[in-house]
Amino acid sequence: MKPPLLLLHGALASDKQLKPLTRQLATAFDVRTFSFSGHGGQPLDGPAFSMAGFAGEVLRFLDAQGWEAAHVFGYSMGGYAALLAATQAPARFLSITTLGTTFGWSPATAAQATAFLDADKMREKVPQFAAHLEELHAPTPLPALLQATAALMRSLGDAPPLTQANLSTLEVPVQVLVGELDTTAGVDTSQQFANYLPRAVFEIIMNTPHPLDKVNPDLLASRVAQFAGQAMAGPR
Repeated sequence: MKPPLLLLHGALASDKQLKPLTRQLATAFDVRTFSFSGHGGQPLDGPAFSMAGFAGEVLRFLDAQGWEAAHVFGYSMGGYAALLAATQAPARFLSITTLGTTFGWSPATAAQATAFLDADKMREKVPQFAAHLEELHAPTPLPALLQATAALMRSLGDAPPLTQANLSTLEVPVQVLVGELDTTAGVDTSQQFANYLPRAVFEIIMNTPHPLDKVNPDLLASRVAQFAGQAMAGPR
């Protein structure tokens, strides 16, 4: 029986974002994905569209699959949701790999992250991207999705749920990956938060920016698979 592996997408994306990685890992793992609330055609429910809501969706998805525990890969927002879920139910996670996850939330970083989350500005400056988002997330209107995403980010800035206090007690093996050129997550902040985790490894992927499609797919798949295998082998 293949070990279970859940892949989680980033903000303003859907589980379609993870199809290439799913194909690469499916030979060795029982790979599943889902789209968070408000993404990929899922209903946009105000209370559910929060980091706490997304963490709850991760745990409920594990329940729905009948998985007592699973390996998890989370890109960007998906990595944050996975770690938050793990602080609530660590026994459900065999290992977690994050890539490009923004950990250092503050009012200033939230303001920077939300500056472009305006439907009119987006349609004017990057009309093809706006049209892509409208198609990907239909029937949710683009303005509603962007407003909800901005509110989520502001809430993270005001009260970040992942802190040194709760991460320092998380005994789940965690692999924190960040691109050398990732100005969204930031190399230094990623390493700082990795250092809070007692069973974490940290790696900078050289010459790599934030977007998932700019990451070497073979390298990413190998890192996820190798780390999961090490976690199953026991503490290093």
